[in-house]
Amino acid sequence: MVDITAKAETFRQAKASGIVQMDIRTLELIEKGQIAKGNVLTTAKIAGIMAAKKTGELIPLCHPLEVTSIEVNLEIDRNKSQIIIQSEVKNMGRTGVEMEALTAVSIAALTVYDMCKAVDKEIIIGNIMLLEKSGGKSGTFIRETPIPKAKRIT
Repeated sequence: MVDITAKAETFRQAKASGIVQMDIRTLELIEKGQIAKGNVLTTAKIAGIMAAKKTGELIPLCHPLEVTSIEVNLEIDRNKSQIIIQSEVKNMGRTGVEMEALTAVSIAALTVYDMCKAVDKEIIIGNIMLLEKSGGKSGTFIRETPIPKAKRIT
């Protein structure tokens, strides 16, 4: 684990995103609340928040952090038959919250998959990435390259 004892506490923030592509019929079942396991979007949101709080327990050598804010949003994009997941994590600390933001998106996406796998085995999780981060010695990062469209692996 990297020693961060001497680092100053600063405000830190990170945003991440990812997508879950699926058959349009699966997306319609989600919208109608007809997935057998329950409300997919709400459950995935809660899972993402819980995961961000547990990041230090899930990823070896990742510092456990006191997170002061976690937001996870899931938005249906019918035109592309996908759910867009975005997270934002904040804290006052000695190390960044990028891993917490990425973990929130990842686990929210896996939760969507788990809840829908009975009706759609071809769901694709992709494009999980850091969108921006601020705070700390390395300063601000904002992704400038366009977000790539998810592709099927053949």
